[in-house]
Amino acid sequence: MLQVAEELDSYRVEFERIEGDSADSRAQWINQIRKAAFGRFVELGFPTTRLEDWKYTNVAPIVKTSFTRDGRAWRTLPVEPLEPFTLEEVACAQLVFVNGHYSSDLSSLEKLPEGVTVSSLAVVLASTPASVEAHLAQHAGYHNQAFVALNTAFMEDGAFVSIPKDTIVDAPIHLLFISSARLGPPVPAGFKRGANDGGGSAPVAYPRNLIVVGSHSQARIIESYVGLEHDVYLTNVVTEIVGGENAVIDYYKVQQESEEAFHVATVQAQLGHSSTFSSHAIDLGGALVRNDLNVVLDGEGAECTLNGLYMVTGRQHVDNHTRIDHAQPHCSSRELYKGILDGKSRGVFSGKIVVHKAAQKTDAKQANKNLLLSEDAVIDSKPQLEIFNNDVKCTHGTTIGQHDQEAMFYLRSRGVDLAAAGSLLTYAFASEMLGRIKVGPVRARLEALLLTRLRDGAASEETP
Repeated sequence: MLQVAEELDSYRVEFERIEGDSADSRAQWINQIRKAAFGRFVELGFPTTRLEDWKYTNVAPIVKTSFTRDGRAWRTLPVEPLEPFTLEEVACAQLVFVNGHYSSDLSSLEKLPEGVTVSSLAVVLASTPASVEAHLAQHAGYHNQAFVALNTAFMEDGAFVSIPKDTIVDAPIHLLFISSARLGPPVPAGFKRGANDGGGSAPVAYPRNLIVVGSHSQARIIESYVGLEHDVYLTNVVTEIVGGENAVIDYYKVQQESEEAFHVATVQAQLGHSSTFSSHAIDLGGALVRNDLNVVLDGEGAECTLNGLYMVTGRQHVDNHTRIDHAQPHCSSRELYKGILDGKSRGVFSGKIVVHKAAQKTDAKQANKNLLLSEDAVIDSKPQLEIFNNDVKCTHGTTIGQHDQEAMFYLRSRGVDLAAAGSLLTYAFASEMLGRIKVGPVRARLEALLLTRLRDGAASEETP
């Protein structure tokens, strides 16, 4: 994983600069974690395709691009471009971040139940760092993950959500992350924003999110990542989620980055006794996307459900890596990821379920289903089971195919043209995942976006 020293120099210079500027204002334990994480990042370097976990995803475009943190705290932006992505009509709280920095003017913190904290992590670290010490950087390990180490070294802002025990938050909490190179740091003369040529400088954001849901509490969290223009930039995000005993967490992550952008994300969920965690991951944007979703069922009777849908075209590359650790007895997990790939896009799914020795009576099911709309689209699917216990019930599998020809014939025989028939079958394939989204406005927007893409794709097929 080692790179030429020059490729890491810019990160070293930036780290030393921000350490010199603000180290004295931070708690000592934060400085120690950041320094240790950056040292580990330098040791690891960026991952290469020689590593099994990165076999199908080449991050050379990220390595070759020069990135610069946008150090400005963006307070206001024109509201109109943001309206398609906001959820003010249903969210009890909406935190907005621009190029990684919290914008108080664009955020709203109304209708929060008593005792609930929804805040910028930067504010918390500056005022009450002890309130996050028990969990921040304690669950998402950076010792073997270069991008987690890089995020931890540069963690500065993000969302902190804390739900006290015995609290039910009915309305969703929306965390909206907006990226734009147009708003980013100045670039050298001659560098054209949005040109992925590895030259010049593009903005990078390192959002760090911590979500803690206390015992016997319920919360619904939505993370949205959007790009305002077709720009080159990098979002390297880490989200740590902690669920107490009997906690119920409904978590959504919608990724609509620029189709020239890079998005690398790690979600680490730690679940206590009889807790329930459901994840809904939707990937639509990004030139190169890598998602790592790790769940540890660390309390007896814990349950998790992982749903995922990725829909890519052109030369987009989306890699979903999931890992579920059944660490305690009587836990169950259900996982279903679906992919729709068109053009010359590539998808990767690697899902691993690990049943530890103490995890008797484990019940786990995993499936990955992929629909290829083009002969040039590629999917690499690798569902895996590691079982160290013989008292379990586990299944896993994958399917890769094109539209069912009998269904196509049925629709054509009833007067439906070829393009429309294909769009109907594609919509039916995706609708199972969209139907699992419980937040009405989110589901409606994604359905509308899916229909628009299918309509545009059908129109392009009909154009000679």
